[in-house]
Amino acid sequence: MASDAYQPKPEHKFSFGLWTVGNPGRDPFGEPVRPVRPPVELAGLLSEVGAWGVNLHDNDLVPIDATPSERDKIVKDFKAACAAGGLVVPMATVNLFTAPVFRDGAFTANDPAVRAYAVQKTMRAMDLGAELGAKIFVLWGGREGTETDACRNPEDAVKRLREALDYLCEYSIDQKYGYKFAMEAKPNEPRGDIYMATTGNYLGLIPTLANPELVGVNPEFAHETMAGLNFLHAVAQASEAGKLFHIDLNDQVIGRYDQDFRFASANAKGAFFLVKFLEESGYDGPRHFDAHAYRTENFEGVKDFARGCMRSYLIMKEKAARFAADKEIQAIVKDIATASAAAPTVGKYSKSGAQALLAHTFDRPVLAAKNLPYERLDQLTMEIIYGVR
Repeated sequence: MASDAYQPKPEHKFSFGLWTVGNPGRDPFGEPVRPVRPPVELAGLLSEVGAWGVNLHDNDLVPIDATPSERDKIVKDFKAACAAGGLVVPMATVNLFTAPVFRDGAFTANDPAVRAYAVQKTMRAMDLGAELGAKIFVLWGGREGTETDACRNPEDAVKRLREALDYLCEYSIDQKYGYKFAMEAKPNEPRGDIYMATTGNYLGLIPTLANPELVGVNPEFAHETMAGLNFLHAVAQASEAGKLFHIDLNDQVIGRYDQDFRFASANAKGAFFLVKFLEESGYDGPRHFDAHAYRTENFEGVKDFARGCMRSYLIMKEKAARFAADKEIQAIVKDIATASAAAPTVGKYSKSGAQALLAHTFDRPVLAAKNLPYERLDQLTMEIIYGVR
């Protein structure tokens, strides 16, 4: 297929955060290796590489101590840069993890004044996002956790989190912002343990909220993978529940720190099945790359990184189409889903159906003898991914 098939277009809805392409390469053991670039320059970079959207934490754009007049000037200039580059702002979020005031958490902190400040800061970030046109608001509780459970009852933490989310939903309703809130889970780092460790944790919390229809999830590839979990399964559960409001794409090696590698750079098989699912499930939200260029890179290397994320997604999208069109693969997929013997349909419960099911005699040896050629199916899948089929 021609190489231009892998060039991003607006309909692909590829987005990056200011914090991703703006990462200066600082880590816990090393100083920055790239200069900090202003948001308007980062908007120009994203326009140059062909991105559709740019996302931001409040303080990625507006410094935490900016005056109101400084804030308005910054926002005005950024809006102009986005308009000039043809960029939209589909998602906004809030930084509740960098400032020392959040060292014990934000919504779950023991100090009620800190919890109130966290809600206030989030409201102002919502105001900013709405001004820029965002309709999705992501919440990642990077400090909502512990190093020692002696500090608080974890039930209290859940209650405090619920109270904050209910308040913020009502604020969005009152302001007519129309936000969908997308909750982002992570098992650990920067805390020893984070309360909402997995996407499943949030899917369990959401139905207990006062406005559950406004709240979904923002699964991140690296975060589930850090815990050794299957990211695709988390995404599929969220999608089936109607709660896949946003998604963070990157890559990660199991068991390592939060690496945020370029999408599909470490786990091509996982990336393939993820892209296949997103494209076939009808997900129409942003494909957001929450990843970072290697610390070795200069500003041109950051552009290579951003182009690589989008190109890899489109390569996997093409491979998913090949999988769907492959006659041998589809014959196997069809056969393994075909009943090996006549059986009553389970479906929705009814008394008569239950009686028929109880009365049916299953031939276990026949069921056990059905051919399940998963080795062949997986090999054919890998040959699609390797590009030899």
